[in-house]
Amino acid sequence: MSGIYDATWGRVFAFGYDRWFARAERAGLRDLRRRALAPAAGRTLEIGAGTGLNHDLYPATVGALTLTEPFGPMAAQLREKAATLSPPPAVIEAPAEELPFADASFDTVCVTLVLCTVPEQQRALAEIARVLRPGGRLLFLEHVRSDDPRLARWQERLNPLWRVFGHGCNCNRDTAAALERSPLRVERSEGGRIPGAPGLASPLLLGSAVAPGSA
Repeated sequence: MSGIYDATWGRVFAFGYDRWFARAERAGLRDLRRRALAPAAGRTLEIGAGTGLNHDLYPATVGALTLTEPFGPMAAQLREKAATLSPPPAVIEAPAEELPFADASFDTVCVTLVLCTVPEQQRALAEIARVLRPGGRLLFLEHVRSDDPRLARWQERLNPLWRVFGHGCNCNRDTAAALERSPLRVERSEGGRIPGAPGLASPLLLGSAVAPGSA
């Protein structure tokens, strides 16, 4: 029964995703996305591109753009938006933990509100490091575990319910610590709040990390 529920809610979640995010996007999340993606350049991969909310925010410095999304109902919407770009980017259904690309395939990898949901965060970060060229950059915009102990406690308590509502999203992930444990070197990060987001999902981490090796 839970499998049927998960599948049904997943389709509802995908259908309503853009509408549910609209308030936060208008309140400033779209500007944060644009700022996070501004350093993207060269061969660029976006992981967990969802319904394509970033599709028109990439700078002209991006060359070939590839989008991955593991969830079919979201990937269908993503393909529709990708088709409006010229040239249209490739859209591939693949999980972050098993990227179907050769080593050092990309100059830039982007994740926005993705590392909260991937089933195996450290494995996903290792895959990102693998597909980046030496010296390539990961650009990230994520909601994370709060530095405020009181809010962090509520994130821990309510995360099981949040995961159901958010179709696998976790409101309590310490993504900053996960990045420090990964093969990547964090070169820039800043905190803050995602405007218009629910309190549990409002603590923000924005920045970039560099793949090991020389550019």
